[in-house]
Amino acid sequence: MLLRHTPDKVVERTALTINPAKTCQPVGAMYAALGVSKCLPHSHGSQGCCAYHRSALTRHYKEPVMATTSSFTEGASVFGGQANILEAITNIFALYDPEVVAVHTTCLSEVIGDDLSQIINKAVAEGKIPAGKRVVYASTPSFKGSHVTGYSNMVTSLVQNFSENSGKKISQVNIIPSFVEPSDMAEIKHIASEMGVKFVMFPDTTGILNGPMDGKFRMYPKGGATIASIKSAGDSIKTIALGRTGAMAAAKLLDTKCKVPCEILDLPVGVGGTDEYVDLLRKTYGAAVPESLLLERGQLVDVMTDMNQYVSGKRVSLVGDPDTLVGVARFCAENDMKVLHVVSGTAPGPKFERRIRELCGESVVVKTGAQADMFYFHQLLKGERPDLILGNTYCKYIARDMDIPLIRIGFPIYDRVGHSYFPITGYRGGLRLLEKVLDTFMDRQDRDAAEESFELVM
Repeated sequence: MLLRHTPDKVVERTALTINPAKTCQPVGAMYAALGVSKCLPHSHGSQGCCAYHRSALTRHYKEPVMATTSSFTEGASVFGGQANILEAITNIFALYDPEVVAVHTTCLSEVIGDDLSQIINKAVAEGKIPAGKRVVYASTPSFKGSHVTGYSNMVTSLVQNFSENSGKKISQVNIIPSFVEPSDMAEIKHIASEMGVKFVMFPDTTGILNGPMDGKFRMYPKGGATIASIKSAGDSIKTIALGRTGAMAAAKLLDTKCKVPCEILDLPVGVGGTDEYVDLLRKTYGAAVPESLLLERGQLVDVMTDMNQYVSGKRVSLVGDPDTLVGVARFCAENDMKVLHVVSGTAPGPKFERRIRELCGESVVVKTGAQADMFYFHQLLKGERPDLILGNTYCKYIARDMDIPLIRIGFPIYDRVGHSYFPITGYRGGLRLLEKVLDTFMDRQDRDAAEESFELVM
């Protein structure tokens, strides 16, 4: 009911966010850490912070998310959290035996100024970290950035701490995906594998947050990028970063630190984006494009051609994470849909807006940053009503209030399943996304059809 009081007139705000279209950095950092084999994320802050981060991921993936915390109390908040994390490191290795502890900071530890580098060095000097084990950290204050920023910072930390240049090149390609679903990571790997490309992909949450129910508890599910593979990334022939906001920083650091050249691509959603990814793999590795991928591409193009009349000219509004939005906007454009609005709580910079306008035309409304929230998104929809919303679970209130169909993409999705098992990337992911769009439009057409127009065949 409260949504019906959202005014149509947009008033620019500089110091107020209403229902943000993002969540905090540590959530993304925790997700990235889970994509490393036998890695335990550690939240350097209060128990409540860690509980929220774990809860957000658990509700999205319907999987248990393991993480530890420094458990700040009033004393740690005043005098610093060094004693807490030193004790935590001792207990973690004694009780849970991870290969890596990936520490991310929180608002509290950032505000009081804990020096994680000094603290970790002290833990090493005091023998609290067993031989062959590692503790790494990323700075992820929640009062700036978003979960995508936190993801990027943790992936960059993995490069900083593990990747090495031995001076001898390996015939392999690094693939760094942005904050995407385990299903999307699996699809990105599937394409490279079908082409016979040797690759290192990190992080990799495939099988960790979409694993099977086999009746066995595993503290560290099978899967994830190994430390050895991340180390070897410094000797690869090229790095492909899939998404400018979530993956570019790590790829550029690999270039600077280990002299591995990088290329930044859009997230491969739909035909055009996937074609670019496939073509870059082909050129970089000298690999042929197999019949299996040509078949997948042909099936997607076939459905695009057969069903274009049902999507052509439809108006859509998008809200979510920058890299996902670029990929989905490109998908909408190549299916002749008109993108009206693109809103992201993350602030990726001016290149994002330019890229969206390249894909969707100058008329599209693009807004990013703290004031690009769900309240603002709702106002945009009241001003120019779309036929479809593409966004996360929080869009359901707006969709219900305005009676606009919603397809859930991005993070978080709390009220549906399937996103962690079925991709939107690659040709197969594009086919699934197009099927969902077509089903949504056709369901609406059936619902609203007059009795004499309610046909068996569309």
